[in-house]
Amino acid sequence: MRRPKPPETLPDPIKGRGTIWAIDHRYAHQTSELEDDGWGALDQIASEEHLPPTTQIIEERVKSILSRNDSPDIDFDLSINPYRGCEHGCIYCFARPTHSYLNMSPGLDFETRIIAKVNAAQRLREEFARRSYEPLLLNIGSATDAYQPVERTLRITRSVLELMSECEHPFSLVSKSSGVERDLDVIAPMAERRLVGIYISLTTLDPTLARIMEPRAASPQRRLKTIKTLADAGVPVGVSASPMIPFINEPEIERILEAAADAGARSAFSVVLRLPWEVNPLFQQWLTRHFPDRAARVMARMHDMRGGKDYDSRFGARMKGEGVWAQLLSQRFHKAAARFGLNGERTALDLTRFRKPLKPAADGQGDLFA
Repeated sequence: MRRPKPPETLPDPIKGRGTIWAIDHRYAHQTSELEDDGWGALDQIASEEHLPPTTQIIEERVKSILSRNDSPDIDFDLSINPYRGCEHGCIYCFARPTHSYLNMSPGLDFETRIIAKVNAAQRLREEFARRSYEPLLLNIGSATDAYQPVERTLRITRSVLELMSECEHPFSLVSKSSGVERDLDVIAPMAERRLVGIYISLTTLDPTLARIMEPRAASPQRRLKTIKTLADAGVPVGVSASPMIPFINEPEIERILEAAADAGARSAFSVVLRLPWEVNPLFQQWLTRHFPDRAARVMARMHDMRGGKDYDSRFGARMKGEGVWAQLLSQRFHKAAARFGLNGERTALDLTRFRKPLKPAADGQGDLFA
């Protein structure tokens, strides 16, 4: 893919948005340029560009909700993402390129045009009711956050968790939102039966860095409070110190793990920054805008860990990187995790409790002979 160049006149960053660049996606075959029509159209467009972009929620009724994992780098078999796109606006998000499949920009559209899978629980019930279904390790929110702001009103994730509880199907969940606390009435009883593992993403302890790197996510201190709330409720909680970005949040790795352990986290994992497809130009534009003094050093170190490239998509290398610097970063992480008691195995979930739901009939009543 040819890396697009950001417009020379890209507007200044807007509070609450990770990027203002509506970058073309890799499947786009046409581009357009503005031209004055003599009626002041360009002046009107320029004035509109200064308005903060609003979030649009697009409801979708999906045909399926379970995705199967074929990557050896990931330790779960199935995943559920109740939403496509994510309003948190994390500039580094590896899921941004998925908006290209929807003919939307992985840049601004990804964080302002959110697809809500409103029938997620219904489709999951149908999947669980199949004769052929056997419980496997299942993760919620592996690509986009299941507790982004719209979940407060749509409660799609909540409906999925209620079905998990009904069927006693174990799951893990990754989030950087305090919204998970709302569902403790479902999560805590499941935790008592070894059916839940929650992982809070904590990338920095610096609120200023957090605001520009992941603008609509909970603050670092709020996430630490969420870890404590979960731990106090008896929920096994780990921390994802990911992604590690050289010279940006990488110097904090030991302090992040110490703070998470103090809050009650039991385990930790970390991956190195990934720059697939359109994430690469978006991230580099952000990096140059916010850290011009370090941008060249950051990318040089990424090249050191990616075989001289911006990104290496090979299994085994894409999460950790390779070479001396990748090894040193891994050693730092594991030594710190051991020092703070976060080097234990992740929570082992009990797959034996699963029971199939009543298969919904056409009239909405349960089928006793399913």
